[in-house]
Amino acid sequence: MASIRVHSPIPGPRAQAVLERRHAAVPRGVFHFTPVVTHRAKGAIVEDVDGNQFIDLAGGIGCLNVGHSPDALLKEFHEQGERFFHTAFSVSAYEGYVRLAERLNQLTPGKFAKKTLLVNTGAEAIENAVKIARSYTKRPAVICFEHAFHGRSLLALSLTAKNEPYKAGFGPFVADIHRIPYAYCYRCAYQLQYPSCQVACAHALGEMLAKTVPAGKVAAVIAEPVLGEGGFAAPPREFFKELLGICRSEGILFIADEVQSGIARTGTLFACEQYGIEPDLLVSSKSLGGGMPIAAVTGRAEIMDAPGVGGLGGTYTGNPVACAVALAALDLVEKQNLCAQARHLGELFMERAARWQAHWPSIGAIHGLGAMRALEFVRDRKTREPAGEETKAIVKYCYERGVLILSAGTYGNIIRILMPLVITDEQFLEALTILEAAIAHAFGGAGEA
Repeated sequence: MASIRVHSPIPGPRAQAVLERRHAAVPRGVFHFTPVVTHRAKGAIVEDVDGNQFIDLAGGIGCLNVGHSPDALLKEFHEQGERFFHTAFSVSAYEGYVRLAERLNQLTPGKFAKKTLLVNTGAEAIENAVKIARSYTKRPAVICFEHAFHGRSLLALSLTAKNEPYKAGFGPFVADIHRIPYAYCYRCAYQLQYPSCQVACAHALGEMLAKTVPAGKVAAVIAEPVLGEGGFAAPPREFFKELLGICRSEGILFIADEVQSGIARTGTLFACEQYGIEPDLLVSSKSLGGGMPIAAVTGRAEIMDAPGVGGLGGTYTGNPVACAVALAALDLVEKQNLCAQARHLGELFMERAARWQAHWPSIGAIHGLGAMRALEFVRDRKTREPAGEETKAIVKYCYERGVLILSAGTYGNIIRILMPLVITDEQFLEALTILEAAIAHAFGGAGEA
């Protein structure tokens, strides 16, 4: 039985009324991928205020790997809420914070003593990871990458690469931030081909240390193991091993931003595991909270202990309700074997996407790991001119026909999938059929699937 039910234009009359109020009350800078106004959601299904039902391939921008409102999380939410909502951990401690820190210390890559700081958002965790790195190394500079996205607060935005719409008009930005090419093989900064390139982009770190900023001034290198907003490019395995080798030899810390790639999305709990690397500091958020706002910085104990007493914290950091839900989310990942499910969903997508790519020259590349997958659209395979407007049309076609999906990429020409990992095969294939029709609508020709 079909999961999609669309019986009105999108947006429908009730959604239009809410959106009109939204335009009067909310700043224009708050962006919407779709004009959908949600009424309720469960699993991988979203119902809007007009009674239309959508299959969700967006997952709250990667926050809902365990699905919308799973019963196990609702139970913990209510039980903790009945005990207390908030005390501030710095005023009166509670066990949930400690339990979640212990769990993350155990689960993150690296067989060494670790400690965890809990905060509210991915951007806040990135800010704190850099603070901790600077405190430990007594060095000011941070090296980041082209196509990176690390958040919207000032330091996180300084680390973010994309100017429009994220950085335009918000400068000046934080000093001592330096950027080098990422291993985005489809758009290689050196116009080389893997593997004959010998991962030249990784050697750019050594070049920067030799020519631009001395290693003795660099606190950390920060990278997403798989690009998020940048378009889901997954580097060759050697890329991070080369970077980590340089960092270790120069006393530079390596920070892994697993805000979007973590919590089973790529087929392992953290994407770092697939690259065989152990970061000094790892940032997690999004699906860690199962839909609740929470984030973490987990790292080597001696590094995490570098800031003085009172140097870390915040009023709402490690909220007790969010901690309870996060612990339940981690339990659910394990009980439902969502890492294996992510690998399975990724295989389903790749089988379909490979046929699409053979049929449509406009699909220049397929990116990602596990269930963190994306299609990059171009107007010409030879020139690789980004097809940004066509990508927007695909998003619109999909939501008008009952599928919520997101674009991404520096050039806005990438469609990414971040569906809840609890989606059924039937639901996923139904959604992919709509996506196929959207590609045909944007680029012409009937699909092959």
